[in-house]
Amino acid sequence: MGAFLAAAIGFPTVVFTAALTVVVLFWLLVALGAADAHGHAHAHLNSRAHSDGWGLGGVPVTLAFSLFVAVGWLVSYCASVLLVPSGPVGILVGSVVLIGTVYVSWQATKLFVRPLHRLFPDEHGPSRLDFVGLTCTIRTGRVDAGFGQAEVRSADGSAAVVQVRQPDGDLAQGALGSGSTGLLYAYDETGEFFWVAPYDSALDPRTGPGTTG
Repeated sequence: MGAFLAAAIGFPTVVFTAALTVVVLFWLLVALGAADAHGHAHAHLNSRAHSDGWGLGGVPVTLAFSLFVAVGWLVSYCASVLLVPSGPVGILVGSVVLIGTVYVSWQATKLFVRPLHRLFPDEHGPSRLDFVGLTCTIRTGRVDAGFGQAEVRSADGSAAVVQVRQPDGDLAQGALGSGSTGLLYAYDETGEFFWVAPYDSALDPRTGPGTTG
């Protein structure tokens, strides 16, 4: 047991031992529900994109990093026991082992995550841009260039209350009030609101008078 601990906390294995401790604690928190293995949807998608860019098959970074650390610890431990002597020479040999371990672990991780990619199909998280082109129901007494809210239903049937605005120049063409139907035609990312216009189903070519069934 003493030899095992000496190798685990000795150089260079101690580098991966510290990382492995963090990984184990993280997955324990995930198991207890105190942490999210994927994180927020947007962050998760970005982490997958980044891992794909590093040649890790597009799996979540948390999984890829955990595999990298686990493989690195095992390789580093075995190499330390077999190759790294004690004394000053051991530091030099240990440094070479550390560099080699990082490379071997990286290549092994890329190999291991390839078959795991099918478990993480490409999915796009909900986006406000998905609401552009949909109709909405105004929930405030008025809508102008500085105020307004509306309820919109997405393709899956879920409802959301969003901020809407109507340019002052369009108010004369049709004022929007509570209960009226509007069309979300653009999204302002800076102000985080939708531009809305009055909607008349009779003018929609899909549902207007000229539609044939």
